[in-house]
Amino acid sequence: MAPAGPGVRLLPNAITVLAVCAGLSAVHFALNNQPAAAITAIAVAAVLDSLDGRIARLLDATSKMGAELDSLADAISFGVAPALVLYIWKFETYDRFGWVVALIFAVCMILRLARFNTLLDDTEQPPYAKEFFVGVPAPAGGLLVLLPLILAIQVGGTDQWWQSEAVVSVWTVAVSILLISRIPTLSVKTTRVPARAVAPLLVGVGLLAAAVITYPWIALSVVLVLYLLHIPYAVRRKHWLAGHPEAWDVPPRERRAIRRAHGRRLGLRPPGLARVSGAARRAVGRRGDRLPETRTPVRRSWRRTGIRRTHRPSDQ
Repeated sequence: MAPAGPGVRLLPNAITVLAVCAGLSAVHFALNNQPAAAITAIAVAAVLDSLDGRIARLLDATSKMGAELDSLADAISFGVAPALVLYIWKFETYDRFGWVVALIFAVCMILRLARFNTLLDDTEQPPYAKEFFVGVPAPAGGLLVLLPLILAIQVGGTDQWWQSEAVVSVWTVAVSILLISRIPTLSVKTTRVPARAVAPLLVGVGLLAAAVITYPWIALSVVLVLYLLHIPYAVRRKHWLAGHPEAWDVPPRERRAIRRAHGRRLGLRPPGLARVSGAARRAVGRRGDRLPETRTPVRRSWRRTGIRRTHRPSDQ
């Protein structure tokens, strides 16, 4: 691929700057008592954050400055801005306590971004590590912490239990812990869509877009809840990969065959290698779990089949 021109190489950095502007605009909307616009601005910043890195790689325009600018933009858009939005919405009357809760979230977000930058230079990670994030990523954390505010906008009123200062404080601290934790979450960057799943995926994207346009707050709430529910699956998947080095270099679609071959699902016996193909067959063969591909014929007995045995009269 030919290197991009100087003007095109600035496009990823321009998108990152737009993400910073969207994050700071969220604070402006919150100060003007426009929480819906504030959440929308942070969501726009999340979309822009997902685009700048991909565009930089496509245009071969990655740079050290772009990486540092992206980290600073994430700290502002998903750390400072959500903390200030929550403080203005719920904690402004509880000055000291609310400010401490907002600081906890902002500091945890910055620590999470700093750890992410250090892991980029770690060359001793196993190959499967690129399929996971360590902790909840910054855009997801910035939107998750606003889930009580999203529900308040959708339902209305001020007397619901999830709008109390205690619940919002506990929720904010819990999301802060998820940011700096070692809990794995799936990375969309390494996800590959099979050719047969492209059409259903496009239909799903269209339905999601229709839901966001028609019921934006319900759709956003459902997406955030589903994201939380995927965490146990990510933990189980990483634990399984850590214990099966033979599956590290195998495409994800063939790992199911390896699971069946090792008999780890439903307690079933491993099948023969004739049922395992491709890279999965080679991976199973490395473990030495080679089974005979031919089965010994079972001799039927008249006692098992329930047929009464008759005796022929002997010739005398």
